[in-house]
Amino acid sequence: MRDLYSSVKLAVALAPVAVAATTNAAAVNLVDVRSVAMLVSVGAITGAAAFGVKLQHSLDGVTYADVPADRVQSDAPAVLVAGSNYRLGYLGNLPFIRATLTLASGTSAIIGVVVLSVPMLRPVY
Repeated sequence: MRDLYSSVKLAVALAPVAVAATTNAAAVNLVDVRSVAMLVSVGAITGAAAFGVKLQHSLDGVTYADVPADRVQSDAPAVLVAGSNYRLGYLGNLPFIRATLTLASGTSAIIGVVVLSVPMLRPVY
């Protein structure tokens, strides 16, 4: 049986919103999580906004640092494109991660971030 539904958990890290400055999505606690991916969805871009996305991780959930490139799986380009969706996978071992949207230039973009995780204990209800 190909039952993905009972094996994954979803959470919203950033509800779709007009982002007009560098913004951190909500942190994700990875305790009891086997694997995780962040799904970034970009809607309309206004004022030629140029956003990038990166993963940050933390030991304490307070102080964050960029995840080294060899610990990130990503199909996101350097500048996010309107009407596109991207995946960021985390290969590290720290207990907290978050997505950071960095505005390089321009005005704003509608962006949302969803977390897809596979918990240690399944099925997920």
